[in-house]
Amino acid sequence: MLRISKMTDYAIMVMVELHASKGAVLSAVALADCSNLELPTVSKVLKLLVKARLVASFRGASGGYSMKRDATEISVAEIIAAIEGPIAMTECSVEEGLCAQEAICSLRGNWQRISVAIAKAMQGVSLAEMAQPVKSATAPLQITTLNAT
Repeated sequence: MLRISKMTDYAIMVMVELHASKGAVLSAVALADCSNLELPTVSKVLKLLVKARLVASFRGASGGYSMKRDATEISVAEIIAAIEGPIAMTECSVEEGLCAQEAICSLRGNWQRISVAIAKAMQGVSLAEMAQPVKSATAPLQITTLNAT
């Protein structure tokens, strides 16, 4: 199964809470409380989001965090990349020389195509869209596998 990490899921949750604050500066404690996450986890996520320039941090007694851009301008792909690095299905999809099989494997180009398609799909979903409840129930994607017998 292909999944994002818990940290990435938490980062999206924190970003949704920042979006809901409508530009207010929120402390890490407030973000942990409203997202029902542990403070150390929220602090770690915030550090990565600040480093990726998605979130601004402010020091002082009334300091905290706010989004640097409007939620309509931030894609899910940017948040994922901030926490996990480049979106790629395999290591060779991103960079040469990371796989011992590279010299004899002909799949790299196809893995790159798949990685690009997934990245484009995630770039097409904004944080603002993620913050909205789903209007209609959709069936989960079902991929069937064939068993050779």
